[in-house]
Amino acid sequence: MVDRAGLADFLRRRRAQLQPEDVGMPRGQRRRTDGLRREEVAVLCHMSTDYYARIERQRGPQPSPDMVAAIAQGLHLSLDERDHLFRLAGHAPPQRGPAGRHIGPGLLRVLDRLADTPAEVVTETGETLRQSTLGRAVLGDVSGYEGPARSRGFRWFTEPGARALYRPEDHEHLSRMYASGLRRVVTLRGPDSWAAHLGTLLLGRSEEFRTLWERHEVGVRPHDTKYLVHPEVGELELSCQLLHDPDQSHSLMVYTAAPGSESHEKLQVLGVLAASAVR
Repeated sequence: MVDRAGLADFLRRRRAQLQPEDVGMPRGQRRRTDGLRREEVAVLCHMSTDYYARIERQRGPQPSPDMVAAIAQGLHLSLDERDHLFRLAGHAPPQRGPAGRHIGPGLLRVLDRLADTPAEVVTETGETLRQSTLGRAVLGDVSGYEGPARSRGFRWFTEPGARALYRPEDHEHLSRMYASGLRRVVTLRGPDSWAAHLGTLLLGRSEEFRTLWERHEVGVRPHDTKYLVHPEVGELELSCQLLHDPDQSHSLMVYTAAPGSESHEKLQVLGVLAASAVR
C-alpha cells in the first residue's frame, strides 16, 4: 500500500537537498527556491511537471515501478534511498547488483559534469544506462534499445549496422573481445544470470559468436586507443578511461582526445552540433 504522506514528504525533503549544479543544471539568476524546483525534477525524471507535482501533493494514482525508478534516478538517490522510495510507493524494491540499472549518485555526479566530454555509464554486459550529450553525438543515441539489444556486444553480433562506427581492421579483435568479456561475466555470475541468457541467445543467432565461444578465450582486452569512424567528422582517435562502481558493477567510460589534435578539434565540432540540436 502506498504511503502518500511519507512519499510526498520524502520527495520534498530530498528535492530541497539538491542544488541545480549537483545534477548538471545551470543555476540561473534570481533564484529564490531552496533546492530544485518541481519542474526541474520533472525534467530529470523525464515526466510532466503536473504528474510529479501531484505525487508531492498526495494526489493522483499510485506511481508505477517504472515511474518510481525514474524519480529515484532523477533525484540521484543512493540504493538505500531508492529502496525506501519504492516501499513508500507500495512496491518491492528492484534487485541490487550487476543486473540492476540504478546508477549510483557518485557516478551520476561525475557524468553530470562531463557535458562537453563523450561519456557513458555501462553495465558489465555492455548495456548503456546513460550518456552525456557529447557521448550521444559521438557514439550514437542508444536509449531506444530494449531487451537483449540494449547490450552493445549483443548488437555487435546481431545487427550489421552496429559495426559501422569502427574500422574494418578492428572488427576481428572487437569480436574476440566481446565474446571473451561475456564468457568472463557468465563464469562470474553463473548459469542463471542475464549474461548467460545473452550468451544462449547469441549461440542461436550468430555463427561467428559460436565459433569464438568454442575457443573459450578470456582476457581479450580493448586496445588502449580507440578509432571511431564518425559519419559526420570522419575518423576519431580517442583514449578511454574507466571509473568503476563495485556496488552495481557499472562503469563510467570517458573518451578523450589529445589536446590540439585533429580528433580534439573534431570533438569540439560535434559538441557545437550537439548543443545546437538540443536548443
